[in-house]
Amino acid sequence: MTKSSSSAREAMEDEFLAFAAGRSGQLYRSAYFLTGGDGHLAEDLVQETLGRMYTHWHRTTRPERSGQIADPAAYAQTVLVRQFLSHQRRRSNRERPAAVLPDRTGHEVDASLRITLTEALAQLPAKDRAVLVLRYWEDRSVEETATVLRANAGAVRTRSVRALARLRVLLGDSLAELAVR
Repeated sequence: MTKSSSSAREAMEDEFLAFAAGRSGQLYRSAYFLTGGDGHLAEDLVQETLGRMYTHWHRTTRPERSGQIADPAAYAQTVLVRQFLSHQRRRSNRERPAAVLPDRTGHEVDASLRITLTEALAQLPAKDRAVLVLRYWEDRSVEETATVLRANAGAVRTRSVRALARLRVLLGDSLAELAVR
């Protein structure tokens, strides 16, 4: 390897490390909600996503070429959601952690609301969770969500409406009580 290609590779690795450091928090938060509050699985999904991003990072240098990555942040979110959905299809994903949450230090104003919402999301099917997280947590458009999920926009709208209805049934009156606090 020549000196210039070595320095170009180091520069590309430095860019990736900066990207990973800047995006890992957002990726983790999305993964946390996708997994229904399973922090360990969320960490695994983020690591897998960043690993896949690293192998394709060279495609971010010239986004004007076909097959290149124009928006690495959006691509990372897409990879994360697809990793989650792939994990849900595996048989080995049936293991569940203990139902009781450990005691936590510190007081968050909306901790009970967050726990209630996370538990309700965990009861929804994986694709419903993915649609809700993409549409309402990440604030993506119907079209962007459809692209990530490899579905059409009408299917995303329908799944969104039905998933929200299921979520309302699961939450019942508990959401109104928690939101008032």
